[in-house]
Amino acid sequence: MNLNAKIYVAGHQGLVGSALVRQLKTLGYSNLLLRTHQQLDLTNQRSVQEFFAEERPEYVFLAAAKVGGILANSTYPAEFLCHNLLIQTHVIHEAFQTDVKRLLFLGSSCIYPRHAPQPIKEEYLLTGPLEPTNRPYAVAKISGIEMCWSYNREYGTRFFAAMPTSLYGPGDRYDLQDSHVVPALIRKMHEAKLSGAEQVVLWGTGNPRREFLHSDDAANACVFLMNLVDSRLNEIAGNGNLCPIVNIGCGEDLTIRELAEHVAGVVGFKKKIVFDPSKPDGTRRKLLDINLLTALGWRPRTLLREGLRNTYTDFLEHQALAPEMRSISAIVA
Repeated sequence: MNLNAKIYVAGHQGLVGSALVRQLKTLGYSNLLLRTHQQLDLTNQRSVQEFFAEERPEYVFLAAAKVGGILANSTYPAEFLCHNLLIQTHVIHEAFQTDVKRLLFLGSSCIYPRHAPQPIKEEYLLTGPLEPTNRPYAVAKISGIEMCWSYNREYGTRFFAAMPTSLYGPGDRYDLQDSHVVPALIRKMHEAKLSGAEQVVLWGTGNPRREFLHSDDAANACVFLMNLVDSRLNEIAGNGNLCPIVNIGCGEDLTIRELAEHVAGVVGFKKKIVFDPSKPDGTRRKLLDINLLTALGWRPRTLLREGLRNTYTDFLEHQALAPEMRSISAIVA
């Protein structure tokens, strides 16, 4: 990407989108197209059509999505399916219509089968049933990948997909009803410390294993992939797969119990951590195989403990009193 190229970051206020903006600015990209949800509703076809026709971005990072944890996914399955399908359909189609050079679609590790062999390779997509607790969201993301593949096949576009593992970092959402595990743990531990609570009760058994990557590392990987020459993208695709899919992770995992202990240490909560096994665990293990990405020359930079401290600092400085923490769900715009 030329440093003056028009780059649209869809979802620039979200966890990944905001990290992408930081990364791009740090690298010297000066012509970023950014729109809030209020300025551009990506679920509205005409609005998206008018935006692309007027601005004509050269590159698109599609990080906009309706996101949430197990509770939010279980409570609002229709919204998670419908809103994400609309966002993806409108952005991908208009990227084709306006001759966008490249589009990177941000998926999720939940696209892979619930009982996929570990670590999970890109080729395991569509080889088994999905995790029920987030299936509508996963189906929407799989549809986004299929759209990229279909447009590449029929129209010769250069659209591809990155599948990040569980992400955390500055700018995350800390609503206890709706957030992912790291921000939820940070807020619960922080509030328990302030209130002098004797224990914190967490969902599930604490035994599932998860991989966590700092959002700045994920953004760095996305920009790295967007800048690959065509021949390298073709190598990734291989075997006639016209939509290159690349896992983004750190290659290591830990139990939720171990993660909770790390967060407690960073926050300074020194009392008891209790797990409620009556609540769902989700998938037993999700560790991505990142051999494809590392073979291209990319490596993560942020250690978990360092990343958790960075995220907790962000929580204290910017998020603790933010009104969006109290929302039930939101579209990241």
